[in-house]
Amino acid sequence: MLKEYRSITNISGPLMIVEEVEGVKYEELVEIKMDDGSSRNGRVLEVNNDKALIQVFEGTTGIDTEKTSVKFTGKGIHMYLSPDILGKIFNGLGRPKSAKDQILPEKSLDINGSPINPYSRDYPNEFIQTGISAIDGLNTLVRGQKLPIFTGSGLPHNRIAAQIARQSAVLGKEEEFAVVFVAMGITFEESQYFIDDFTKTGAINRSVLILNLADDPAIERIATPRVGLTCAEYLAFEKNMHVLIILTDMTNYCEALKEISAARKEVPGRRGYPGYMYTDLATIYERAGRIKGKKGSITQIPILTMPEDDKTHPIPDLTGYITEGQIILSRSFHKKKISPPIDVLPSLSRLKDKGIGKDKTREDHADLFNQLYAAYARGKEVQELAVILGEAALSDIDKIYFKFAEDFEAIYVSQGEYENRTIDQTLDLGWKLLSVFPRTELKRIRDEFLDKYLPLFKKESSDKKITVSGGEK
Repeated sequence: MLKEYRSITNISGPLMIVEEVEGVKYEELVEIKMDDGSSRNGRVLEVNNDKALIQVFEGTTGIDTEKTSVKFTGKGIHMYLSPDILGKIFNGLGRPKSAKDQILPEKSLDINGSPINPYSRDYPNEFIQTGISAIDGLNTLVRGQKLPIFTGSGLPHNRIAAQIARQSAVLGKEEEFAVVFVAMGITFEESQYFIDDFTKTGAINRSVLILNLADDPAIERIATPRVGLTCAEYLAFEKNMHVLIILTDMTNYCEALKEISAARKEVPGRRGYPGYMYTDLATIYERAGRIKGKKGSITQIPILTMPEDDKTHPIPDLTGYITEGQIILSRSFHKKKISPPIDVLPSLSRLKDKGIGKDKTREDHADLFNQLYAAYARGKEVQELAVILGEAALSDIDKIYFKFAEDFEAIYVSQGEYENRTIDQTLDLGWKLLSVFPRTELKRIRDEFLDKYLPLFKKESSDKKITVSGGEK
């Protein structure tokens, strides 16, 4: 029988203090019984002698300190799991969203799992195809990697997230692949968009959706990514599946962390965020990867909105330290109707070299992306020069680079929301674009690959000229 306490002494924001408690543990779940018969849930944040600091998930509004009772359950937040979680939708605390999302649990796991021991980690080295050329061709996603997307307010990151979730696949061997989609602090319209899109395309059948809405308690948002990671760990390391977990939006998570820190009257760090935010984010990001001797893997794509498009803001800054690269969305690309608006020059996948090449993607992949990157970078420089000097001042080769940069953005980076390109299609598209250059300009590609691939696309481009989107392609 759980002991009932009626010794609430202080309430501040979402927090309350209960005194004269015994045997209470950190992060223990709490049941709060109101005088009108309704109940709320909470979690122990801190224990000091006989005092317990509790965060109330549903907020403390309407709680009468004298007429409210508190019970400590003796356990933390658990997620009930079975293979049936695929195709189901849960709230931020891992509870089924509706009757049809109920499951028959096989086991229950504490959501505060441990980061993977560095000694037992296996190195990420296998390619995951997202169907998006700007990612697959230039910033390749590797199984077991943490690759965040840095976006700005109003950019179509939700559509990109849904497209990646819908299209992602492990190539080669027939292996079970699942997506855990975690959304934090999103609007009802956004949540409905994800549910409708996943249902309409059939992606829901291999997915688990964890949805925390903007009007849900901020404290629930702290648990949401951990609920998703617990599902991913179960599917990957107990059911031998390859799992892609998408976390959107990590900025909403950090704002909830800041709100709770302020309620606890903690000394703030940079821009008011708690000083332990780096450690807290690491406990989320470091739960991705591969484990030696285990067939399954967890690949993570956190999505975060940069406040005021500022890459030096604490959230993207700290995320960049912990993860292995970043995909950056560009507001100027979005204005130019380039979709997805991925700016490939500042984007980076630190593990891309490990997941490409012969028997993974194609033998020419590494040379090709180096040449595309170099040609595009020079093309952007030429475009800047043309603004100052005028196009008439450009040399003939500069004009080719100028045109290449336009074509690259319009044909290679830009693609339809439901256009799923295979890695071969992406690589062939790169060769088509590079075929406008004289062979002497393609210095980053080995002769053996130039001999093998360039004649095919030189002939094709002479038969059918490639121009900017809207013209002949």
